[in-house]
Amino acid sequence: MREVDGASAREPGSGAVESVGGAGGAAVDGGDLGELMHAAFRQLRRRWSEQLAPLDLTPHQSRALFAVEQGGCSHPAPCGHSHHGGPGERGDDGAGVRLKDLAARLRIAPRSATEVVDQLADKGLVERTPDPSDRRATRIVLSEAGVELRRQVTQVRRREAGDFFAVLDSEDQTELARLLGLLSGRD
Repeated sequence: MREVDGASAREPGSGAVESVGGAGGAAVDGGDLGELMHAAFRQLRRRWSEQLAPLDLTPHQSRALFAVEQGGCSHPAPCGHSHHGGPGERGDDGAGVRLKDLAARLRIAPRSATEVVDQLADKGLVERTPDPSDRRATRIVLSEAGVELRRQVTQVRRREAGDFFAVLDSEDQTELARLLGLLSGRD
C-alpha cells in the first residue's frame, strides 16, 4: 500500500486493496477478498437450496430449467431478446435446445446433462422433441409445468436475493452490482 494525499491506495499488481469498513483502513489482500466472496456465495447458495426444496428442485435442476428456457440463445436468461417466444421460451427457432448445447451451457459432461434432463422429464418439467434440422437429434423444451415452475423459481429467487441483500442499503447494493459486474466481465 502507498499513501496518496494521506489515504491508502492499492499498489498495482500487489493484490492488496483498501479495506472497506475495516478498522483503521487496514489492507485486505486478494485472497481474503476471495474467501469473503466465497463465504457469501456459500451462504446464498445454502439459502437458495432451502428455498428450492419445497418446489422439489435442486440447484442443478433449476439451472437446467433456465438454460432450457434460453433455447438457442447464447445470452444469459432471460436476455430480453425478442427471439424468446414467451411461454415455453423455446429459443430463436422454436425448437428448444440440444442436449450437447445444454451440457455446454451448464458446463457439465453430456452424461450429467442427460441425468438432469431425465430428472426434469420424470417430473414433467421438460419434454424431448425431434430436432427439425437433424432427425437423429432431439431438443429439450420446457413443458407447460416447466414454464410455470420456472416462473415460481424466479419469484422465489428474487425474494430470497432481496432478503439476503437487505443488510446492504440501496447505495451499497448499487455499488456491489457495479463491482460484481466488473469482476464478471459484464460491465
